[in-house]
Amino acid sequence: MSLYVYGIIRASHSPLGQDLEGIGDPPRPVRVPRQGEVAAIVSDAPDQLRPKRRDLLAHQHVLLEAGAGGVVLPMRFGSASPDDDTVTRVLAERAEHFLERLRALDGTAEYNIKANHDEEAVLHLIMADHDDIRSLAETNREAGGGTQEEKIRLGEMIAAAVQAREARDAELLQQALQPMAEAVSAGPQSTGWLANVSFLVDHGSAERFLAAVDAFREEQPHLELRVNGPLPPYSFVDTPSSQAEGGTAEAFGAAAAQPDG
Repeated sequence: MSLYVYGIIRASHSPLGQDLEGIGDPPRPVRVPRQGEVAAIVSDAPDQLRPKRRDLLAHQHVLLEAGAGGVVLPMRFGSASPDDDTVTRVLAERAEHFLERLRALDGTAEYNIKANHDEEAVLHLIMADHDDIRSLAETNREAGGGTQEEKIRLGEMIAAAVQAREARDAELLQQALQPMAEAVSAGPQSTGWLANVSFLVDHGSAERFLAAVDAFREEQPHLELRVNGPLPPYSFVDTPSSQAEGGTAEAFGAAAAQPDG
């Protein structure tokens, strides 16, 4: 049976709870194979692994429980290895990298912030800031709505102004919060969000960081912010150079694809 890998920890990490359970139905018990100074958090993997809500939550729960006892390098959901021998081999081969990242991330957590516009509020701002848009809108309104061509032109002008405002607000968000963070990672853009940014925050700076988020929210009431954290440092496991070589999250899959010997 293959193994599901949740994350990497130091071999000296505080013991995990004996009743800690992971993914699967029924949930699989979690265990910790060690190799030298590093160890992996694993459980038996189900025959068919799909990103069901139950398993996604179980994956995060294991990492949060482990994180309460020390720094963890979290693996992405779905990371697997064929057996214990492969896990310990990867731990041995990548020990130096794992230890470097464990040291770098010790005492930190990730806060992910997604931002979006309040459509009505940002439209008011655009009308106030753009004389040409406001003038055309007033002209169309006085003309009973304007011609189809004028309506299209107004819509295009507003869309361009909104897009420019989104880029500006995303930059303002990062500028406001970056001073309180150890590192910043821009996440993939997704529909409905103008910014998706993760911040690596020292535990001692967490209150100051969250206070800065609240202050930014008050200063920019046209923005809707969603804050998720503290989280395991998913976005900061790998350095750029290690990603080029095949990052931590890919290490077990890459080793599994290589024959022993």
